[in-house]
Amino acid sequence: MKQSYEKIFHSRAKPYDEAMRRFPHARDEEFKQLIDRVVLKPGMVVADVPAGGEYLKHYLPDECQLLCHEPCAGFSESQTLHTPTPSLLPLPWSDSTVDVAMSLAGVHHMDDKRPLFRELYRTVKAGGYFILSDVARNSDVAIFLDDYVGKFNSTGHEGNYLDDATLTELKETGWTIESTENSHFHWKFSTLLEIPEFCNMLFDISKPDTHSSVDEIESFLPIDKLQDGKYGLRWQLMTVVAKKL
Repeated sequence: MKQSYEKIFHSRAKPYDEAMRRFPHARDEEFKQLIDRVVLKPGMVVADVPAGGEYLKHYLPDECQLLCHEPCAGFSESQTLHTPTPSLLPLPWSDSTVDVAMSLAGVHHMDDKRPLFRELYRTVKAGGYFILSDVARNSDVAIFLDDYVGKFNSTGHEGNYLDDATLTELKETGWTIESTENSHFHWKFSTLLEIPEFCNMLFDISKPDTHSSVDEIESFLPIDKLQDGKYGLRWQLMTVVAKKL
């Protein structure tokens, strides 16, 4: 039986957060492609949901106010901006108080995304934005997550990934789609062996006698030697910019 976001990360939040703290710059390009979708001005209120360990705060301009919402307390060692609540919805913010809402790599754990989209629409100001960036259906990353991670991690993995139906759901909940892009980038590491180390923690690859190797990961996702001497695991997300008119 497929599990909810809350159930999955009540189990997996701690190793996920450990991976993000041990390799704080591995996903720099992923976060930067998210925030680069909109011009962030001083004084803007930016909401992040689900927020995990509040990783987005490291990429925002200092002049912005970040609101985080995350139901899973396992991220608590990194959480400073909020207190976890038992469930993702409803969102704890008043109507029309957010300038830009962002959601990175979390909603593919939700079968029905419309309640979240409606709540975000409620909290965002007229003229404000929702930036959604997550795994696209049938992409190499989706196959890696379901076929490899799902086989060897502690909770399984069966994603409900972004596609044209997601765009329809956004429109049904009031949003106007401004752009949609398949964003390609790298997760970056100093050595090849850091790649499976990071993936083992981030995805909680923890079944007995299982430990990811470079070869196993590269059979799904290419690894490039980059000009700066680092190694890049190819990653891709579908990034949608939606506006509240």
